[in-house]
Formats: sequence, structure tokens, C-alpha cells
Amino acid sequence: MTESSPLALEFCGMRFNTPLVLLSGCVGFGDEYTRVKGFSNREVGAVCLKGTTLEPRLGNAPHRVYETAAGMLNAIGLQNPGVDRVVREILPTLDPSETRFIANVSGSSVEEYQEVTRRFDDSPVDAIEINISCPNVKEGGVAFGNDPGMSARVVEACRKATRKPLITKLSPNQTDISQNAKRCIDAGTDAFSVINTLMGMAIDIQSRKPFLGNNQGGLSGPAIKPVALLKVHQVYQVAKGHSIPIIGQGGVRSAEDAIEFLIAGASAVGVGTALFYDPLVCNRINLGIRDYLERQGIPCVKELTGTLRLHQPGPIQCGC
Repeated sequence: MTESSPLALEFCGMRFNTPLVLLSGCVGFGDEYTRVKGFSNREVGAVCLKGTTLEPRLGNAPHRVYETAAGMLNAIGLQNPGVDRVVREILPTLDPSETRFIANVSGSSVEEYQEVTRRFDDSPVDAIEINISCPNVKEGGVAFGNDPGMSARVVEACRKATRKPLITKLSPNQTDISQNAKRCIDAGTDAFSVINTLMGMAIDIQSRKPFLGNNQGGLSGPAIKPVALLKVHQVYQVAKGHSIPIIGQGGVRSAEDAIEFLIAGASAVGVGTALFYDPLVCNRINLGIRDYLERQGIPCVKELTGTLRLHQPGPIQCGC
């Protein structure tokens, strides 16, 4: 994308080539997609690296992925080599001239989140995403993300550990996502990722056991898009007054999907599950967004954010 591209934007001080972000857990540590013929990191604004903890993790027992009618369940369990190896061995292999790289931090305690963030602060990543909403680990994860007070504690601790932009990944598995967003803004987050996966299960009727070794996992894909759109809209109502941008995500597989998220209030759009069945989907989405902007007479993609026109409720008509 050129300097004058209508798809380019600024996100937390970072220049994104396009509004598309490759989501954590879907592209490993950012180098896997360089092996896909026809794909270029320049097609995306940023790449979120795989969730990283302080110590190495083997992840959950198999099975860890199960395809559903309109998406998939995953219960990987944050398998990763630990932050020191990521910083020492993996980050130096990435090309920062192509796109922005965002670390994804997870932990089982506030202290672990803070320490992993501190170690990424002294690294070449451009920003840090705080994963307080992972539904497939037995400690931490969703327990932090569903409690606004705990979410704020994690954000506050990570804020003290870094000067890099902090992006808080919010869980849809909570009562009031707007309240959680407010607390995280007060604690110092610079942006949001909305949403993480929904909690789900699939059952083998022959054995009467869950297909996933972890019993439950995170549901992603087209099935969750309507939920994700609503959550982005709700968080945007809180975030817009503080100029806090949002990466909207959940079931994006087309330009139309991405445009919906932008209209709902997202500044950037995450692509994840769609990559598993169409590794080159990002180029098609970018072309579709560009075509839409031209047809609508909109000069740049940032002008589309938050342009949702809500219906004004009228008086209830009696059916008698």
C-alpha cells in the first residue's frame, strides 16, 4: 500500500498499511504466513503474535480444535515457548519494515502479566495486547476478563511496566462489557480488541464425552459475528469520548464483514478463523473495502469508523 492509500490509518501512533490485523493464535509468531505463496505482510496493518506467558507452556490435552457448522472451537491452552525465547530467538527474525508486530501477553496472575509485559517493553514489538479473556486455560484468562475490577488491576500493572501502546482484549463472556471497558480506560489502556472467542462445547454422542480434551473451548468464526458487532458498538460508545481505538473482530471473512465492524465503531478489523480456509483472504477484503470507499465517495477508511445510523424508536403501535 502506498503512502496515500485510502486504506492506511494511524492506530495508537502506529501507521497501519491497511485496517486489517492478523489475530493472535492464527498466524503463530508472524513468520508462518511469509511461506504462503501470494501473501505479503504489507497487506495487513499489524500482526498479533501468539499468546505468550512467562514460562513455556505445552497447552491443553488433545483434541484441541473442532470444526463447527459456522466456525470452530479451539482449546489450544496458550502453548508457547515462553517470553524469553520469543524475545531472544523469534522477534529478531521478523521484518519490521513490512508491518507492525503486536505481542500478546497472558498469565495466571497479575504479577505474571506485568512481568511478561516488562520483558516485551524492552523488545522491538510495536505494541502489547493484554489477553485477559482467554476461555480455554484453567487459570487466569477469562477469570480476569469477566471481572471489571480484576481487568483494571491487570491493565494498571501492565501500564506501569511499559511505555508501548497497550491494547486490552475484552471478553464477550461477561455481563456488562461497557463497564469493563470504562474501568480499563481509567486504568490506562490505549486501545481495545473486541471480542475474544465465546465459550462453547461440542459433544461426541457415541462416547458421550466432549470432543475437546479441555471439555470446553473458544468459539470463533461466522457464528459469532452478530455478537461481536454488538459488543464493538457498545464499547465504542464508551471509548469514543476518550479517543480510544478498537480492533473489531469475530467472524470476518469478507469485505462486507469488515465494513460492518468499521461502521459499528472499529478503527481496525481482525481476521482470524477465515485464514485457515483462505490464507489469501486479506487481499480480497482490502480490494472490497477500497471499492466500497470509492463508490461511497469516502476518501479514507478512518472516515468510516463509527458512522452507524441507528433507528430512532417510535411509539409502540397497538395491534388491536
